Order: sequence, then C-alpha cells, then structure tokens
Amino acid sequence: MYKAYCRVYQRTFKLVSPILPWREPKLIEGINSLDRLPDFIKTIAISRILIVTDSGIRSLGLMDGFLQGLHNRGIEFFIYDKTVPNPTIENIEEALELYKNNHCQGIIAFGGGSPMDCAKGVGARVARPDKSISQIKGQFKIRKEIPPLFAVPTTAGTGSEATVAAVITDSRTHEKYAIIDLNLMPHYAVLDPLLTVQLPPHITAATGLDALTHAVEAYIGRSNTQETRKYSTDAVRLIYENLYEAFSNGMNLHARANMQKAAYLAGAAFTRAYVGNVHAIAHTLGGFYSVPHGLANAVILPYVLEHYGKAVYKPLAELADAAGIVEDSDTIEEKAVKFINSIKSLNCKMDIPPKVSGIKDSDIPIMAERALKEANPLYPVPKIFNRDDMLKLYRLIKE
Repeated sequence: MYKAYCRVYQRTFKLVSPILPWREPKLIEGINSLDRLPDFIKTIAISRILIVTDSGIRSLGLMDGFLQGLHNRGIEFFIYDKTVPNPTIENIEEALELYKNNHCQGIIAFGGGSPMDCAKGVGARVARPDKSISQIKGQFKIRKEIPPLFAVPTTAGTGSEATVAAVITDSRTHEKYAIIDLNLMPHYAVLDPLLTVQLPPHITAATGLDALTHAVEAYIGRSNTQETRKYSTDAVRLIYENLYEAFSNGMNLHARANMQKAAYLAGAAFTRAYVGNVHAIAHTLGGFYSVPHGLANAVILPYVLEHYGKAVYKPLAELADAAGIVEDSDTIEEKAVKFINSIKSLNCKMDIPPKVSGIKDSDIPIMAERALKEANPLYPVPKIFNRDDMLKLYRLIKE
C-alpha cells in the first residue's frame, strides 16, 4: 500500500512538472568567460554584491582577476569565504548578515557545490526573511523571487548551476536535507574551463562521478522525459569520453570544458527528473561523517545499481550504448552489467575506494531511516526500497 502511495505521489509530480515555470540560466561559456561576468552584472544595475565561496578557492587566487574586473566597473563586493563542505545553517546565517549589513543587491556563488548551496540558502532567506532554513526544507516553500544569482562553478560535478535545489546540513542533528524551489535556479552560470585546471585529481574524480550519478539516477527514474533522457545520455557520453583524461591530464582544456558541460547537462536532467537512493544514502554520510558528496556518490552508485537488479537492466543498457562500452551483440543484461562494472573500473583507475571507512554500526539504523524518509515518496526510483534494503546497502558499503 505504501509503495502504491509513493508511485501516485511521483506520478503527480511528473504530470505537473511540464507546466511549471522553469528558468533557464543564461550561460556564459568558454575559456576566459569569467572575464565577461562583471559586464553582465553591470548591465542589470547591481553595484553591491555578495560573493559566497570557501577559503580554499580564495587562497588559490582564482577570483583575483574577476575581483579586479568588478572593481574596475565600480561594483563593490563583499566576500564570505567560510563555507564548509556540506554547508551548514550557520554558514548561511553568517553570509546573510554580510549581505544585509552591506545592502547587497545580488549574490555570486563561486566554487563547488558547497558555496553554491550556501549561496542559494542566502537567496532563500533574503526572499523569505520570515522563515528559517528548517522551515523551508522540502519542496516549494520559498515561492518568491530571490536576488539575482550568478553561479561560477570551479568543479565539474554538482551541476548546481542548473538546479532548483540546495542541500544543507544541520550541524546540531547531523541531518542533511534539501531545499527545492524553482526560484533557486541561478539566473546566470559561467562555465570557464580555466577555473577547473587547478583541481586536484582526486576532486576531479569525485566530482566527475557525482555528475555521472546525477545523469544515471535521472535516466533510470520514472520521472524522466524525452528532454531529460537526452540531457542524461549526452552527459554520460561526455563523461566517459573526458573524465579520465581530465583526471590524468588536468591541463587539457578541451576535456575540462566537456566535463563542465556534462555536469551542467546532468544537473539539468536531475533537477527535472530527480535523483534517487544513491543520493539519499550519500546525504546521510555527509551529515554524519562529512564524507564529500561526490565521493559518497561514487562509492555508493554501483552498489545501488546492482541492488536494483532487473528493474534497471534496460535503461542501463541504453546508457552503456551512450558510453560506447558495449558490443551490438551483447544482451540487455550483459550491457547493464558492463555498465555497472565500468563504473567500478573507473572508480578503481581514479583511486576512489570501494567502501566508506568510519561508518559506525550504531549509526546505521538512524541513517537508514533518514535515507528512506528522503527518498520516499519523492524520488521516482526504479525500485522503492524498504528498511531491510537500506540496512543491507549500508552494511555493503561499510569498510
């Protein structure tokens, strides 16, 4: 009965989705495209802007030329650089104070998924000052326009520059949850491959597998459409053609640009078709142990795909075709198995561990409960998991 309720809930969302007012971010793409952003900001009459980033990005000097460009155009900027991996409610409130105290008119998210989520959280609080972060978790509770949001990704993985979601951690309860609202979609996104060339190989690997997880979960779910299927297959093709090259030769700008595009397409796919049980489990690992989200997804993905079994053979076979890793003579099952094994092989080649260390047996029951609560009834997964499924998966991924 509960599974039937979940499917009705999911079908309702799928029917409503096409008529929702989706916003497409204006893309600024290519080498040195970041240099063009100050002019875009100037054209919409913004003179004071908050930049949300983290200390690592700031120390690398990636923003230096951009900050000079803002200064040259008379745009005052105020930098919040204390964002932590798996950003917290405290991060959002601190950045919000900086925004309000300096009378800012817009927000720039500069970095990976964590600054993106933090910046979206700030935007949500500006739009709904009467609501706390915990009061707007879940779906469509903002319903008001946020300030102009400019997304500048420095990784190729989260796709947050194309999504309607922000994932926030409550450091008191270790709960990690999503805020989902159409108004969280960035207004502008800058895809400049020069911003990713300094990414260490291990981050290139984890963020690339994060993008793959987005594409796969969107594709195998029951809320995909012709549009999201194309986004997903294009993303999978680009990832299989470029991720290992970007990992092993970080200065290859062609590979870096293609990975940025793949991450964007995968983000566009899952923001419309949703993710699944991989993300539900990964979010608990981030909340309890601060496991980086991309790394968690990379480890968990093959285990969950195997656990789905026959329910995902056909879509995985189609993704295997898109990835170019199978023979025409292979059966659907053989293609699906090859696809799962290719993910394991890619993980191994890029030094991603096969399991997650540090998981405590005493934490597994509550993590399983939270993962189920996140996944059901919202995520249109190919197979709805129960408590036993979740417990088994946590034990499989535990080192």
